[in-house]
Amino acid sequence: MKLIELHILQSFPVSCLNRDDVGAPKTAIFGGVNRARLSSQSLKRAIREHAAELLPERFAGERTKLIVGPLQAALQTHGVADATVALEHAKHIADLLAKLDPKATAEEPKVGTLTFLAPSEIDAIAADVAAIVAGDPKTKEYEKSLDKACKKAGLLDGADIALFGRMVASLPSLTLEGAAMFSHALSTHRADNDLDFYTAVDDRKPAGDDAGAGMMGTLEFASAVYYRYAALNLDLLADAAHLGKLTPEERTKIVDAFIRAALMAVPGARKNSMNAHTLPGYVLGTFKSKGQPVQLVNAFEQPVAARNGLLAASRQALEAHNTALKETWGLKCDTEVALPDTNLAAFCAALTRHVC
Repeated sequence: MKLIELHILQSFPVSCLNRDDVGAPKTAIFGGVNRARLSSQSLKRAIREHAAELLPERFAGERTKLIVGPLQAALQTHGVADATVALEHAKHIADLLAKLDPKATAEEPKVGTLTFLAPSEIDAIAADVAAIVAGDPKTKEYEKSLDKACKKAGLLDGADIALFGRMVASLPSLTLEGAAMFSHALSTHRADNDLDFYTAVDDRKPAGDDAGAGMMGTLEFASAVYYRYAALNLDLLADAAHLGKLTPEERTKIVDAFIRAALMAVPGARKNSMNAHTLPGYVLGTFKSKGQPVQLVNAFEQPVAARNGLLAASRQALEAHNTALKETWGLKCDTEVALPDTNLAAFCAALTRHVC
């Protein structure tokens, strides 16, 4: 496969970028020691949102349970004038896609699982359904054509679906393998969570003998240098079910936005109280014209020790491990480029020139 890979080292100060079920920073055991962890889900969410800011006309997909409203509006746009009839068909379409939630209210109908659709897919479904029901508002003859409408529309404004994939249990033909691959980010060194004790003052509390706080509590946090990995299968991205209807130039813009978002996006947990938004300290970007994705996380199976900081030592370990893998296994890259050895524009240009 033709593959772009990003190996990212990023130092975050006091933060809780990705929380578990009790609000603590996520962790994992790797190399026999505790590591700070960021789940791939939290990273993908941040990347998808940032890519939508960079290229909104292509990253317009929405993952939501509230698909009945957009479907109803699209049906009315395509000629189903009666709002009640449009709502009835919108609910039926939604039920075929993801099963209506029986606990939802009549005022806000929704499906039981998150559904990932692009605006062009919703529009194509509505156009087909509106044409079918024009002669008989009660007909449901479109039940087997929803996937065909989506495929006919393509993902012209659904690059996020092509990159991140989707699973549609009720209509498996719409399930799509994502062209992008991600790992959970792990600290390159041992990292333990710590506690922040905080208090808050009651502004209206009269002055007096009681000088106690209005409230107090604790929050867990961590600080670490993380290794994270992202890759992009260019062959899969360009196939007919993904972005095959776009030109190479259009796909290049999408890949450029993905790379920039993958490098710059940060999960948003506690972004106001513990703002830890940093940029990567080192990134190795590679392009392979053939081969399999290979992480470099085992560079840190033996945790990095802090002497004069952790980032420089992590880069040394990463580069040494990469060299060893190439020598031992004969791994070859057509292109290797690194930040900060070059700037972001040159980095992206060196990788996106391989998009076809």
